[in-house]
Amino acid sequence: MVATSRVPSGEERSRPMAIVVCGAPGSGKSTVGALAARRMRAALLDLDTATASLTAVISSLHGSDDLDDPTLVSLTREARYETLARLAEDNLRAGMDAVLVAPYTSERRDPDAWQTLRRRMESVGADATMFWLRISAAEVLRRVERRAAGRDREKLLGQWPAGLDLGPPAVPHVEVDALLSPSDIATAIASSLTGGPRS
Repeated sequence: MVATSRVPSGEERSRPMAIVVCGAPGSGKSTVGALAARRMRAALLDLDTATASLTAVISSLHGSDDLDDPTLVSLTREARYETLARLAEDNLRAGMDAVLVAPYTSERRDPDAWQTLRRRMESVGADATMFWLRISAAEVLRRVERRAAGRDREKLLGQWPAGLDLGPPAVPHVEVDALLSPSDIATAIASSLTGGPRS
């Protein structure tokens, strides 16, 4: 892990944390997020889990099961991320740490978008830290082929990996090597923030 922003230690921290776990498809976001939430006794808020049922309805009406379909993204992205932010606000307001799992492409690229999310978390008394899982295009392709999910079929037919944004975020973040084991990554995230679960 390479820290590019200062993370409060367990001794310094009294406010709840919004832990944003982001990265490319296949980088291990969901697995790492779930493990980190368990270690930290935090709420786990995964974009796909939180919004999958409604997105599936919209997807069927649209006629595509590819979550990356540009038209489907334009119809659903804002509402999906708003759902995640509101769930985070509810948990943080209650004093619970929250692990938010999503690509967060806009927030990684646009400092204003990241500041907007950070300010929302701050408005309910929480601090936000972005953890970005670094991965190569070749490894993304290998992992997506291995998971063989139906929603990935169309991706594997074209030049999809070449178009992925795999560069580091343009905002303060903590960089994590996605080739490490998910357990090691989750332990490192939890330790960097808390020194262990919050009491």
